[in-house]
Amino acid sequence: MNWRSCFSIFMVIFVVLAFGVMMTSCAKPPRKPEAALDTPEHHVFTGNRLLDKGDYAGAQRSFELALQLDRKYSPAYVGLGLVFANQKNFEKAFENMKKAKGLAEKPDDKVNAHVGMIRLYSLERKEKWIEKAIDEFEDAIKINPKSSAAYFFMGRAQKFAFNFDKAGEMFKKVLDLNDKYLIEADSEWKVVQKIQRAAPGSLIGKKIALIEEITRADVAALFIQELLLEKLYEKRTPKRFDTAYQAPGKKFEADRIVKAEAATDIQNHVLRADIDTVLRLGVRGLEPSPDHKFFPSAKINRAAYAMMIEDILIKVSGDEKLATKFVGSKSPFPDLRNDLPYFNAVMVMTTRGVMEAKDLSTGEFAPMGPVSGADALLIIRKLKDELRFF
Repeated sequence: MNWRSCFSIFMVIFVVLAFGVMMTSCAKPPRKPEAALDTPEHHVFTGNRLLDKGDYAGAQRSFELALQLDRKYSPAYVGLGLVFANQKNFEKAFENMKKAKGLAEKPDDKVNAHVGMIRLYSLERKEKWIEKAIDEFEDAIKINPKSSAAYFFMGRAQKFAFNFDKAGEMFKKVLDLNDKYLIEADSEWKVVQKIQRAAPGSLIGKKIALIEEITRADVAALFIQELLLEKLYEKRTPKRFDTAYQAPGKKFEADRIVKAEAATDIQNHVLRADIDTVLRLGVRGLEPSPDHKFFPSAKINRAAYAMMIEDILIKVSGDEKLATKFVGSKSPFPDLRNDLPYFNAVMVMTTRGVMEAKDLSTGEFAPMGPVSGADALLIIRKLKDELRFF
């Protein structure tokens, strides 16, 4: 090798080393704490609190403040991964979560990273996501068999996968551990129990079961696919035929009339077929407005739902007296006057055990309160039981 070659190699090595030294010297040093609580731990705690509230910008700022103090702080990367996942930026979400797993050294940090991956898969829900979440869960409990977080978020993952029995087992385990996530697990377990009792048979029923506040479109789908309302009406209500005489000319004119659509705001709705069927059947409370609007995204309250269920009960049973059975009666609910238009419906539903007071300790019915998917399904299940008597 001649001197020119040696010199070239030396220069290349020199340039690489010089660049490395320059990059190291230019790297931003960790920020110095400016207050007693200006710590990575406190910023991650704040970030998680904001994340739970849906304040993703605030949460991201908190997690980044933690990383300014410690670039290798694994829980901060878990937090950032969840921020990006909730904003549907899964590329950045996985990027940050992989950093969190790579930097995790303490057992708690390793468990936290595995739990973060469970939550990430639960939000993304791509092919075989539940199997991947289970793998992360098993890795987490190998490190800490008493990790409440691992059991809680695996329970939520199983719930999102419609594995309600397995979800219930996970939430029950959290309650048995009696550590973190007690309140959240108790709430989730009660929802799962309602869904199990309601036993939704259709995929749309299982999906709606997870919704906290259902809409008019959701109710239409539940009535058609879970209650099987169309078949129920055909079976229980007599067919009506128009046998009145019509002059040929009048019949011809009637055939030329173009009937307006019952609802003009559902053309592209994914549940249009169910909505159209409900409109044709004519369920009280699910009628279109005078200007032919259905308002599929409008939320349903408990009073409106009671009126819908009452209408179905009356039509199927043929007992028209139910419509006025409790008019003028004394209200047993402190928040429900007996002169309200939905009072009779509420009384019919509650006296038959199809619905009950929202707050059993105070006896309040909460007529304007929302209806969750789990509650809606359970009420339909109870209505089915009630209809067996007719």
